[in-house]
Amino acid sequence: MVKYSGLDRTFGALADPTRREILERLAQGPASVSELAGPAGMSMPGLLKHVRILEQAQLVTTEKHGLDPGHLDDAAQWIQARRRWERRLDRLGAYLHRQTEREGMAP
Repeated sequence: MVKYSGLDRTFGALADPTRREILERLAQGPASVSELAGPAGMSMPGLLKHVRILEQAQLVTTEKHGLDPGHLDDAAQWIQARRRWERRLDRLGAYLHRQTEREGMAP
């Protein structure tokens, strides 16, 4: 018996209407995963499963791009603000500790 595993994967991938919609969109040109998820109204993990199936059938290829350092600015600002608050709270804790010790020593 002849095996058609590649053909089976292709038809299996095309059997799902969501994957056909993804292919129709990609026929217009490249798109990011988030661009594909929006119109489909599905979660990112759900869309990624469909994309993975399309990749396995060799109907699409994906590219991963490196991290854009500009997106880390918000995280860096948050970390700096947190450190400032931690230092302030540490000073407040030390002050309260000193006050508690003074009250304990007072006659």
